[in-house]
Amino acid sequence: MANVVLVGTQWGDEGKGKIVDLWTPRADLVVRFQGGNNAGHTLIIDGEKFIFHLIPSGILHEDTLCVVGSGVVVDPAVLLAEIGKLDEKGFGSARGRLRISDEAHLILPTHRSLDRVREAGLGNRKIGTTGRGIGPAYADKMGRTGLRVGDLLAPEAELLRRVFAVVEEHNRELDRMYGDSGVDPEVVFTELREAARVLGPMVCKTSYLIHEAMTAGRQVLFEGAQGSLLDIDHGTYPFVTSSSTVAANACAASGVGMRHIDRVVGIVKAYTTRVGSGPFPTELDGEAGDRLRERGGEYGSTTGRPRRCGWVDLVGLKYAAMINGLQGFVVTKLDVLSGMETIRVCEVYELYGERTERFPSGLEELSACRPVYRDLPGWQDDLVDVRAYDDLPENARRYVEYLETALGIPALVVSVGPGRKQTIVRDNPFAPRS
Repeated sequence: MANVVLVGTQWGDEGKGKIVDLWTPRADLVVRFQGGNNAGHTLIIDGEKFIFHLIPSGILHEDTLCVVGSGVVVDPAVLLAEIGKLDEKGFGSARGRLRISDEAHLILPTHRSLDRVREAGLGNRKIGTTGRGIGPAYADKMGRTGLRVGDLLAPEAELLRRVFAVVEEHNRELDRMYGDSGVDPEVVFTELREAARVLGPMVCKTSYLIHEAMTAGRQVLFEGAQGSLLDIDHGTYPFVTSSSTVAANACAASGVGMRHIDRVVGIVKAYTTRVGSGPFPTELDGEAGDRLRERGGEYGSTTGRPRRCGWVDLVGLKYAAMINGLQGFVVTKLDVLSGMETIRVCEVYELYGERTERFPSGLEELSACRPVYRDLPGWQDDLVDVRAYDDLPENARRYVEYLETALGIPALVVSVGPGRKQTIVRDNPFAPRS
């Protein structure tokens, strides 16, 4: 039996959803442990696209329980919409396989309003937030003023009191600081009361649920959102997300002891992308970046914004491997590099005339870093129909093996297309289900 944490190693959008779906048949539980609907995990199943912003990516498997953990911030309207889409597509059983932590915090309409006006007020210092209310919801959580999912189960009079207290405080800030009229707390209360009728049966203290499953020898897959370089503590602050995206937070945010984790795996896109503002040492301008964007379909599943594209950055990847304690990795979108004569990899940075292999904390230093590249030979063959590692073109294998050597850990899976079957599995961290 095994319990595995899966995290992104770059600036998000590495393809975590597909790998969660790939490994879910051997996982009894899939736990989303942080973030909110600012993340979008995309699955392509038999040519049909599914995008999940809050529901764990294992929900399409009938034998797996999916858990929204305590570290997630939940927009009830978004969650209800995702459940409704699953109903429409014939996955009505998902309702019975979804559990939501009563300790997860709620995103309210006023959080979304605050997110938008605060971002607009930054002018040319914009962070690039999605405007979904994630940052303000986490701010209320840390300020100990937020509402939690468990509050939905309170008696109506008590829920009304709690909603008015939070929403009226938000409205005061919106009016005083930004001249915004805010949101009617009665409307928010009504929306939450309706959400409680659907979500109420799914709400529980999920830390007990997860612990009991692991004690019984069941296998758990912890699904992270965003990427390691967006971590609130260790990422490119302030151009980061509002939660901890690293593997250790799978334990902290889910209520699980560290001794229960057997393996930590990172997702590595075969090139690098970033959405929004912030330094990006290996970013490509012009035709090369446009080619990666178009071939890779690099447009945000949450916002639709075009992603900035560039070469793989080993300085950042090694940093991510270190802070997560990675024991293996998955290469995604290798097929996008087909047709390139040369593939570049940043091995070190040049900073103020000296070379460094360390990822800087300060924006000024990281912005001043210049990538020092190694050129690797590319390949021309299309990879989308390859299903065995040895059938990959020699230079594609050399690229994967170069990454293995550089990171000092094995590549467990190589993804060669968006579809579930367009995958080369070299090792599965989970034992077969009994």
